[in-house]
Amino acid sequence: MKKVFVSFAALALVVSIYSCRETTEEKAEDAIEAAAQDTEDNLEAAGDAIEEAAEETGDAIENAANEVKEEIEGTDDVNGDDDN
Repeated sequence: MKKVFVSFAALALVVSIYSCRETTEEKAEDAIEAAAQDTEDNLEAAGDAIEEAAEETGDAIENAANEVKEEIEGTDDVNGDDDN
């Protein structure tokens, strides 16, 4: 009877350790997947922010160029000389 009890206790210990290991592995896998998804989302948001900043910079450069062109055209004949 003692051998049966000890065998049962050993089996219960092995099953509990094995069960914990699977749970731990599953939790670790879930954490890794969540971290990967967060990283992907953050990279996508950063890409969107960079694209938006590039578009705004392009618009600002275009507006500045237009202002310079208008200033040049508006002040072209200040001295009475018309280059056109």
